[in-house]
Amino acid sequence: MPEIIYMDNAASTRLDERVLEAMRPYFFESYAVATSEFGHSMGIEAKETLEKARSSLANTLGISPEELVLTSGDTESSNLAIKGVALSLGDKKGKHIVTSKIEDFPVLNSVKAMERYGYKATYLPVDREGILDLGELERSITKETILVSIQHSNQEIGTVQDIAALGKLCHEKGALFHVDATHTYRRLGIDLAKLPVDLMTFSAHTIHGPKGIGGLFVRKGTPLGKWMDGGFQEFNLRAGLENIPAAVGFAKAAELVTSEENERLASIRDKLITRLLDEVPETTLNGHRSKRIPQNANITFHYVEGESITLHLDMRGIEVSTGSACFSRSLEASHVIMGIGGNHERAHGSIRYSLGRFNRMEEVEVVVAAMKEVIFRLREISPLRKEEKT
Repeated sequence: MPEIIYMDNAASTRLDERVLEAMRPYFFESYAVATSEFGHSMGIEAKETLEKARSSLANTLGISPEELVLTSGDTESSNLAIKGVALSLGDKKGKHIVTSKIEDFPVLNSVKAMERYGYKATYLPVDREGILDLGELERSITKETILVSIQHSNQEIGTVQDIAALGKLCHEKGALFHVDATHTYRRLGIDLAKLPVDLMTFSAHTIHGPKGIGGLFVRKGTPLGKWMDGGFQEFNLRAGLENIPAAVGFAKAAELVTSEENERLASIRDKLITRLLDEVPETTLNGHRSKRIPQNANITFHYVEGESITLHLDMRGIEVSTGSACFSRSLEASHVIMGIGGNHERAHGSIRYSLGRFNRMEEVEVVVAAMKEVIFRLREISPLRKEEKT
């Protein structure tokens, strides 16, 4: 079995051992829940631990701890943001929500869910590099628009939006602004004391933290209805038992990300992109060349199926992901590649390389050599290539 080269960190990252060590005591020694704080000393300790983790995470964003709701991950956070605003404002101001065509599924499907309840939605196009046009956004916002939800960076192609400009426009037009920062949290500088953002989604699983925990920033005074009923946890905005070990791990994972690490990932990314575009013919970079997160490279290899590429790479111990419909439970090609003007062939041949802490520069040589061999072999037998030649 070859040594594994894991380049699917956008899906999830390997837990850092230091995160596990920080979490361990809260499984076996201090295992009470924070809602027991009025009953016994272990409950008090649990509450203090939870609030310490919350404060640590809040500091990374320049917000107060009371503005941070801990959730089960980015999916829940985006559901709470979109449905919570709709519950709070829909019958008071209007029932119109704006988003983009290339958002991740927690946002897209939450907006679609609200359409089933009588809300109207506008899905904005992006350009060929994945950038949203400010003019398009301005024209889409009406007096009934309650929320605009735009991602900070795209989950597939890594393109980064100008959320400062987008948020400023939303506020000038009287709409709340939600940002999905799942793939930019701790990878790009985010200071919510300065950014015109009302709600922001982020998660631990993309920064070598535990799965099953995320956060939602809710700026003080932002109207937000409770979406999930139960107890009164998380400022009565999110019912459910607090996951204290995961909260501790989330805070530790956020602490461990450094600017030096992000610079190193950007260097690996740039070398990988340059080598693949230079050495593998008939390729297309997906996303913006410079306005992209440090850990992402997405390239289409024309005339071959992404499914075949990933399977051949997997046999060589290289783990990546594809926008091919064959790897989608919906059996649809990547809505992101289609959203930037690509066709089905471009979407089917797209490969995402997403980097993390444990990737090394030396791996680029191995990946490029494997890609050259795999693409050459697949194109020799590709019906797509034969069709092009005839």
